[in-house]
Amino acid sequence: MPAAVDELSAKLIALGWVTDLLVGGSLATGDYRPDVSDIDLVGLTDGPLDAEARSTITAIHRSLDATTAAGANLGCAYVANSALLDVASRHPTWTHGHLVDRPFSGISRAELVRHGFAVFGRPPDAVLEKVSDDDVRRAAHAELAGYWTKAVRHPWWWLNPSIADLGLTSMARARHALATGALITKTSAIDAAHAPGWLRDDLHARRGGSAVRSPRLRTAMVAWSDARRTTAAARRWRSSQ
Repeated sequence: MPAAVDELSAKLIALGWVTDLLVGGSLATGDYRPDVSDIDLVGLTDGPLDAEARSTITAIHRSLDATTAAGANLGCAYVANSALLDVASRHPTWTHGHLVDRPFSGISRAELVRHGFAVFGRPPDAVLEKVSDDDVRRAAHAELAGYWTKAVRHPWWWLNPSIADLGLTSMARARHALATGALITKTSAIDAAHAPGWLRDDLHARRGGSAVRSPRLRTAMVAWSDARRTTAAARRWRSSQ
């Protein structure tokens, strides 16, 4: 367990109104890479966060980001227990240095139920509904139909190397989820990426922490084209259901 998670856990317990702290993402699936992977957490609270609580959470995370969590990309969604089953709700989420409101996505829920664990409080499968293979398929489709369809409409976004890398692994993970109803890790997704061998090698190197650069324009074109095909296939999949 990264030291930043232990320190955050202690601070949240001391608040008294965070009932559970759950671990998802790559840290839960065993695919975590220090200094590369994000740390994806969910804190369950005994009620919605008011302005004072939001200020408190922001101060805690800023302090951690400047010390124990520096460079760790520690993120945490704060979800009220009463809103946990409402998939449309948006929740205060600390991510990349900011507190923003965003949904607790279906894929995040599936990862928690199938692979997650509690730092303190109840285990994920005690607070979240069981996730079926069809639930995973619908969650994957929702991500393709949402952010990634928007991204395809903005080809210049893909010149950002982070977007290109994330897109290639996200498309592979989504295709696998639609086909099987199962989740795969980012590392496994690299092997399934629709990309030439040299680019898959570069993706693996970056996943391992090496500062390898890929040709920016070529990588952007490969990733954008893959996303364009995959989101179009998702629309066809949806119409066939």
